[in-house]
This record gives sequence, C-alpha cells and structure tokens, in this order.
Amino acid sequence: MICDVIIIKDGLPLFSKNFSNSSIKNLLSQEDNLIMISGFFAALNSFSDSFEDLGTISELKLSNNNLKLSFLKDSNVPDLIYLATYDDKSELINVQQILKNISNFFLTEFSIKQISNWNGKLDYFKPFENIVQQFLDEENRKSQDQANNKIFEFFNSFVEEEKIPLAPIKEIENIEEMPEYYEYVPIFTTSKKINPKYYLTGDSSCKVYEQINGEKSIVQIANKLNLNQKQVYNVCKNLIKMGFLSFN
Repeated sequence: MICDVIIIKDGLPLFSKNFSNSSIKNLLSQEDNLIMISGFFAALNSFSDSFEDLGTISELKLSNNNLKLSFLKDSNVPDLIYLATYDDKSELINVQQILKNISNFFLTEFSIKQISNWNGKLDYFKPFENIVQQFLDEENRKSQDQANNKIFEFFNSFVEEEKIPLAPIKEIENIEEMPEYYEYVPIFTTSKKINPKYYLTGDSSCKVYEQINGEKSIVQIANKLNLNQKQVYNVCKNLIKMGFLSFN
C-alpha cells in the first residue's frame, strides 16, 4: 500500500501527507526533515536531468525497512516532482499510475500560477488530501480484490471438476445430424384452393397439406402431426413438382 504522498516544487514540499502508520511517518511528517528530504529528492532529480542517457529516477529502496520510493516528474511545470512511499503490497507500475492521476488532478485543482506563487504554507494545498485519499482507497480496494481472487483460485484448485460421463460410442454413432432442408418452410405458389385428395394419396399426406400456412417448417409440421420429418418433406416435394408449393 502507499504510505506517503509528497509533492515537491523547487526543492520545497508543497504537499505532504502520511496515509498509514508506517515507521517512516515521523521522519516525513517533521517539517525540518521534510524540507531536507525534499531538497535531497530534488537534487536527485536534477542529477538525472544532467545525464539524459541514464534516464529518470523512478524508484528508490530504503534498506532499513520494506518501504520503497517512487518518483514522477511533471513535464508541465518545471521542477515539480511527485513522490510516494509504498510497501511490498503495491507494485511500481500501479504506484506510478496513481502518481500520474494525482499529477493530473493537482493541475486541475491548482493552476500553474497558483503553484508558482505559492506562499510557502503547507495548508494552502491541504484540501487536496481528499482527492489523494480517493485514489489510495481505490488502489487498496483493487489490491484487496486481487488478494481475494488469489485465495479463491488457490482453494478452487483443490476442488475436482465435475466429470460429465461420455455417451457410449454406439449411441454417438446412431445420432444423425438433421438435414438442413428439414428447416425449410413450404409456401403456396398459387392462391387457388385445391382438393388435396385429388393429388395426394393417404390421410397423412392430406393432413400435411392442411398444415401448410407459409410459417411452419417441415420439422414443425412433423411434430404437430407426430410424423417423420422425411415423410413430410416427401409430401411437400411432390406438391412442388405439381407446381403448388415452393420452399422459403
């Protein structure tokens, strides 16, 4: 988690807030130490600027505790640096993203002119604490969710998956895919009403004819009459040959 957030301008702390009970709290909360530390961090930043090939300083590790320090230099305002201390529960990439969010909102809440004309009092930027707290609460929530997911995955790894019995090979072989034409919908091609008994043989064929309405498919007609789909299809095919039907 992130423990401290400090905003430094020209080697002086504009904003400083401790958000935890870490052992480094007193060191950063005392004004004299804070000014000295801010000057040190500003000097480090100037050092990295002097050697562009080395790149910028993004992280420092303190040897006497588990805290790390992450830096972010604001490109919009000269010598404006955002600093966060954090422990092993947070990752550098997440801390850097939070610092970017903080920097964006800081310049939204306070203009460059206000920052440049700062009167030296830390209380001037104190209202910004609530915004920083919101970012940290969100980061803590995400970290907790990730931890909970890892715990869930750990315990879930011991749960055996439900094994679905496979169908016997003989049953699989007997399953035939339904032909595509069973979904065809027979429609009349003529408005002239005919007597199916003159053209069709058998009571079932006449019943199939009576079910044709331009909406029911071969499968639906077969289910309605409790007939085989192929039988219904053959009746429709005969009516097509006679010019009374077509398939939609």
